Parts: sequence; structure tokens; C-alpha cells
Amino acid sequence: MYAEEADKPAGSVRSMNSVLNTLRVFEEVAMRQPIGVSELARVTGIPKGTVQRCLVTLQQAGWLKVVDLDRARWGVTSKVLALGLRGAGERDLREVAGPVIKRLAAETDETVLLGARDGECLVILAREDTSQVIRVVMDVGSRVPLRATSAGVAIMALLDSAEVDGLLERELSEFANSRVPDAAELQREIGQTSKRGYALNGSSSWYRPHVASIAAAITNADGRPVAAVTLAVPEMRYDRAREETLAPLVVAAAAEVSHLMSAD
Repeated sequence: MYAEEADKPAGSVRSMNSVLNTLRVFEEVAMRQPIGVSELARVTGIPKGTVQRCLVTLQQAGWLKVVDLDRARWGVTSKVLALGLRGAGERDLREVAGPVIKRLAAETDETVLLGARDGECLVILAREDTSQVIRVVMDVGSRVPLRATSAGVAIMALLDSAEVDGLLERELSEFANSRVPDAAELQREIGQTSKRGYALNGSSSWYRPHVASIAAAITNADGRPVAAVTLAVPEMRYDRAREETLAPLVVAAAAEVSHLMSAD
């Protein structure tokens, strides 16, 4: 032990260790989510009881939540991403996009999702529901690979080829009990998305079986894609003929949010 630490009261050292343990648990959840207590204890070397206390503390503070109730697995909340966006100079997406996605949901009477990019993943920041009984439900705070969603494809369509290649290096053969297109298929879809200005998953969602979706990217002041607006429709209710009506509404909503994000 360092000399200065030896002079500290035992309670002070314990408090510091508690803080460090909590931060370590938070970092591991952020990198490995969803993750359970046993795995956290193994990767951190921290006793399970201590890990559980750290998780509860972070949950009470609004940083973590249980994302899989059946298996008691933990993940970060949207608060983490919102703070990261503010630190990077981005305005709060939920605050800016809220009225826009609410209006889009009212115009289409379908579920609208707002998702932001976080590395290789998309984090759902907000959801506006349809008034219809059969609807698409996706929890705010959910994280999914970019390559498994139409929103992710819309974002990747505005990235340079080298960055896209990096995102497609890791294959996802199965995800959420549904086949995810391989890298070659996704490259073709990204190319088509780039041409038409929106991503389309009109038959059945790669991430959510029996869900169709239309997505358009949101860009920041530098023109870089940071998020996306997605219109999600149950496959049983999706009519491909409505694409010509729905897609322009989604694109217009994403463009409006992009403009608001760039405004001083």
C-alpha cells in the first residue's frame, strides 16, 4: 500500500474501493451487455454480493436497468447515451426529435422509433406508439447491432466504405431467432438504401420477425449520421403499396430532426 493510502482512515479506503468497484461494474456492463451477475463477478474478480450491490446502486441512479427479466441480465439506460451525446456537442436527441416522431406516429398511426448509434449498436431512445391494438413494441434503452436493423442500414448508407467494412466484419448468423443477412447481402442493401434515401425491410425484420420497417438517417451539423427514425409496422398490416406514401414521411421527419440538431 502506498504511504499516503496507509495514512487514510480505513473507512475512507473502503469508500474509495466501493466507488472503484461500482465504476468497474458499470464499465463491464456497458461493454458486455446484456450480462448477468455471475458473469460480471467472473470478469471483474469482484464477489457476487458486491457486484449485486453495485448494480442496484447504479440502477437507483438511473444508469443501469434489467433488460432481460427471465435471466436477470443487465444493460445501460438511454441516460448514458444522452450524456455521451451532450459531451460530444450534440443536442439531446430525445428533446429535439420528440415532437417530430410524435407527429409522424399520428400521421401514420404506426409505431415510430428513435434510435441513436453507439459504436456497432443502435440504442432506442424514444418510442411513439400506434393507437391500433396490434403494434410493434420495443423497449426504450434496447441495444441491437446496427447490421440487424433497417435503422442501422440507413446509418451505414451514409458512412464511408472503410467504416462500413469494419462494421460488417463480425458476422451475426442468427439474432433474435431470425436470420441476419450476411455482409454481401447487407452491402447490396446499403447500396440500394443510398440510392433511394431510406432503408426498407418490407417483408420481415431481421431483428424482429414479422415486423416491416422503413428508416431514414439523422445527421449532425457535420453531415455525419448519428441516429435514425424508424416506422415499424406489424407484417400482417404492412401493405407494400403504401411505401410511396410512408417513406417520404419518414425521410422528411429524419431531415427535420437533422435540421434541428444542426440549428444554433
